Amino acid sequence: MERLDVTTVTEATTRNDWTRGEIAALFELPFDELMFRAQTVHRAHHAPSQVQMCTLLSIKTGGCPEDCGYCSQSVAADSGVKATKLMEVQSVLQRAAEARDAGSQRFCMGAAWRNPKDRDMPAIIQMIQGVRGMGMETCMTLGMLTPAQAAQLAEAGLDYYNHNIDTSPERYGEVITTRTFGERLDTLENVRQAGINVCCGGIVGMGETREDRVGFVHALATLQRHPESVPVNALVPVKGTVLGDMLADTPLAKIDEIEFVRTVAVARITMPMSMVRLSAGRESMSESTQALCFMAGANSIFTGDKLLTAGNRGDSADAALFAKLGVRPMVAEEPMRQRMCEAAE
Repeated sequence: MERLDVTTVTEATTRNDWTRGEIAALFELPFDELMFRAQTVHRAHHAPSQVQMCTLLSIKTGGCPEDCGYCSQSVAADSGVKATKLMEVQSVLQRAAEARDAGSQRFCMGAAWRNPKDRDMPAIIQMIQGVRGMGMETCMTLGMLTPAQAAQLAEAGLDYYNHNIDTSPERYGEVITTRTFGERLDTLENVRQAGINVCCGGIVGMGETREDRVGFVHALATLQRHPESVPVNALVPVKGTVLGDMLADTPLAKIDEIEFVRTVAVARITMPMSMVRLSAGRESMSESTQALCFMAGANSIFTGDKLLTAGNRGDSADAALFAKLGVRPMVAEEPMRQRMCEAAE
């Protein structure tokens, strides 16, 4: 295993040349040392004790032709999720207003598509413009995008586009067969070329090895530009999905909590300016695990009672936890976006 140079995790510079050996060495550090280094990096770039509040809404649920093994919205899943049409623009804006009033800074909208159709774009554009008009950041996840579609979203003012790589390049084909890892990267490049910020992370607890988690972080940390947001999801095994049925009632059905915190810490160290978000699976995490994740550098969460189709902890539970930890909702600009604004001036 490669020797880890301490300076690689304490300097204020951002690296895009991480090796898998270096990332594996981070995972192997004693837990207290890993946490110390992650918190040191975090405080060099982010306000301590502040967490970004985001809200996620499914604007088109179910009926997706992709066969993602974790997803209850796939047509290949027998999960009981019924396909719906795209929500009306006004209904989406009403939900956004409610999220804003509850303290959310970013409103994320997800549609269960392989890719959006041209006929859907006018409504999508109205949603983006309406949410931005409320003073909130906007994020969309609509599947794969062509360069022209990405340009349309950019022109509408979309702040972020979410397109997760899900897992390591080597394991990707075991989780999804209807698209390739390379196609995921193509959409990320289309989004970047259009000038939209990238939200890209993945899922742990899918029965993968630590080597896969190393590969997952490595794929993100060696992108030409790190994602502005990195969601780290813990698999919610849903009955009727390939992975949900495969992992049900087995020790693999839930990732070890300390290993999950390690993954968050390594993501923070290798991508120091990115927002690292606790996403799916948080409703089943103990308060202690969430507190450790915040110490490890996670500084963004989804609020509310529901994500796309899975449950979430809810606003009252989050408020109680924040009060217990002395954590405050973030109101400032994210570091990577602030740097972009300063560079443009």
